[in-house]
Amino acid sequence: MQINNSRKPVAAAVTLLAAAFFAQGAHAGSWKFALEEVDGSVQDAYAEEFKKRVEERTNGEVTVQIYPYGTLGTSQDIAEMTGQGVLKLANASPGHLGGLIKEMNVFNIPYLLSQDNQVNKDVLTDSECIYGKLEEDFRSKGLELLTMYPEGDMVWTTQKPVRSPEDMDGIKMRTMTSPLLVAAYEAFGADPTPMPYGEVYGGLQLGQIDAQVNPIFAIEEMKFYEVTEYMIWAGQQQFTTTVVGNRDWYAGLSDDRQQMLDEVVDSMADYIFEKQAEYNEERLEKIKQAKPDMEMIELSEEEREVFREASMGVREKFVEMAGDSGKEVMQCLAAEFGTES
Repeated sequence: MQINNSRKPVAAAVTLLAAAFFAQGAHAGSWKFALEEVDGSVQDAYAEEFKKRVEERTNGEVTVQIYPYGTLGTSQDIAEMTGQGVLKLANASPGHLGGLIKEMNVFNIPYLLSQDNQVNKDVLTDSECIYGKLEEDFRSKGLELLTMYPEGDMVWTTQKPVRSPEDMDGIKMRTMTSPLLVAAYEAFGADPTPMPYGEVYGGLQLGQIDAQVNPIFAIEEMKFYEVTEYMIWAGQQQFTTTVVGNRDWYAGLSDDRQQMLDEVVDSMADYIFEKQAEYNEERLEKIKQAKPDMEMIELSEEEREVFREASMGVREKFVEMAGDSGKEVMQCLAAEFGTES
């Protein structure tokens, strides 16, 4: 068997981190929650409110420790640490989680989600396609899927206006390390360039990439608008994330604790839906104030349709990657979102 040496440092880091945590005698009432985003982000808002509600419901018997992006490694690292029990809880976006659970790449398919974000919230929080069909896939990786939520439209920031796939020609578009996202941006006509999130600003500044795609709040907090000239709304994707727990930890909670956790998670759906909209509106205003000459382009329905048609082959690529089980999940979700064709 060939060993992937690139993962050796990660495995060693996980082992050392686990040893450090357990050496501190971390008690059962301390829940470590790692984020894929920085302080002040939508995920941070979720985690802080989750912490408040859990600690109130348990009268402080349970404390929640929040670890922002970069504290414990990459997004892929924290998903793996959660599966291994080093962490109790984590955010894990489909762009990275798809490497562990191939069916989760379905959320990287352009134009799969609805243009109505209320529909997206309802499906992401209460979908039989997600919580029924994918439950065992998560558990096989040591994970318990607790919830999903949307974080806002994925907006392109570019150095030139883009209104058609032809305009994407030659643009080095930063993507997450997802083969399906690479395929999607190839279909859009761009040159997809995977790059870690923390390197995107420098990559734009140095010309290693020409464009990137993120929700508005991330564009503002990471200052990507400073090193690009246009913001473009194409409606191709909502950024979504999961909240996952370690499966053994979750299953080992007392009935009362597990019920409390489930109730807190259920109660968070409306809160985070409203909060992400608030964050994105506020951050867009901040961008406009900080860079008044930033040109903002919202594609028409006709322009979006051209991109949507160009991306339909990505669904076939997903089925090749995820097989029959992935096809079943994709068709089920497309029916729930109302985007079958």
